[in-house]
Amino acid sequence: MTTITDPPKEQFRLSMLLNDTRYRSLTFQFIALLLLIAAFAYLGSNLITNLRAAGLNISYGFLGEPAGYDINQRPIEYTSQSTHLRASIVGIINTLIVAFLACVTATIFGVIAGVLRLSKNWIVRKLMAIYVEAFRNVPVLIWILIIFFIMTAALPSARVYLGEDPERDLFLGLFAFTNRGIVMPLPVFQPLGWAVLGVFIASVFGVIAYRRYATKLLYDTGKLLPMGWPSLAILILPTIIAFYLLGQPITLDRPDPLANRFNLQGGVTILGSLIALWFALAIYTGAFIAENVRAGIQAISKGQTEAAASLGMRPGRIMNLVILPQALRVIIPPLISNYLNITKNSSLAIAVGYMDVTGTLGGITLNQTGRAIETVLLLMLFYLLISLGISAVMNVYNKSIRLKER
Repeated sequence: MTTITDPPKEQFRLSMLLNDTRYRSLTFQFIALLLLIAAFAYLGSNLITNLRAAGLNISYGFLGEPAGYDINQRPIEYTSQSTHLRASIVGIINTLIVAFLACVTATIFGVIAGVLRLSKNWIVRKLMAIYVEAFRNVPVLIWILIIFFIMTAALPSARVYLGEDPERDLFLGLFAFTNRGIVMPLPVFQPLGWAVLGVFIASVFGVIAYRRYATKLLYDTGKLLPMGWPSLAILILPTIIAFYLLGQPITLDRPDPLANRFNLQGGVTILGSLIALWFALAIYTGAFIAENVRAGIQAISKGQTEAAASLGMRPGRIMNLVILPQALRVIIPPLISNYLNITKNSSLAIAVGYMDVTGTLGGITLNQTGRAIETVLLLMLFYLLISLGISAVMNVYNKSIRLKER
């Protein structure tokens, strides 16, 4: 009588690292990792040796020294006697401001242009095609310079608001458009003003929750709730009610042409360099996003549109509720790359004098201290962290809209 038993397990041998396909790839990867570590160790050792021979060393003590230079756009308190670290923080904030504004604006431009590129109206379709082809085929630096030069040449000097032109008045009594930039009111928050801001932020989340509920109700029961006016009411009414109930704790510091005969006083000035950089990045990247949106929409079967139309849905509803939610799965991955490009292209700000982190830490600070290695390493770390952060956030959103199989 014979019995069936499991075959004896093969003992591990060193030759299996190369001959066995189960281990061969791991062996090659480990060898490549060792070679990479050895190469970086050699370069690092060579760098330290050369620096020691030149009497230099890597030190970040210069960050605590006075910067000695001014920054035109200061989102936080800063003077020329502040440290290089403070100047770098101001540059980082300026970079984040222009990157955030450009990402939001480019998304709006791209979605609108991408949808209109598929319009049945021949003129609208061709105009959007011209926009896409014109802006994405010209370097973004050219557009930054063009917009900046148009602003400085077309807009008047601030003197026209100081009595030089008696017929010139502030736009709506609040805004002054000058060749230096736009002067606009600055909100001044009293202690309870932050509570009003908190109500507004809560209202934003309320709008998101309502729209999700309305969409879920539509998918579950077919009942269609209005989206427009309820969302607007949830966003605005609670904030207005809180504003008046708390005694109007938010005021406006308005530009005052009469306070100074040489310059406008009050409010906040948005420099022309920031506006030029913002809109150039937004319009340029918006052209690429428009192509992504168009490709995502065309990736959805026409049967989806026909089926929704047969149910009596209007074209706008079909696009918002049927087509775009499915197209997002195609749009989001390349959209992440466009956001990363905006953040990195913001380093071109130095061309128009906007002091971002490249202009402060990688520009004036580097020239004054001579610490090229330290400043470049800090710049690399900053852009790496920002890029990884954007990728992480967008990848979380990308996972949330993926098809979830059972």
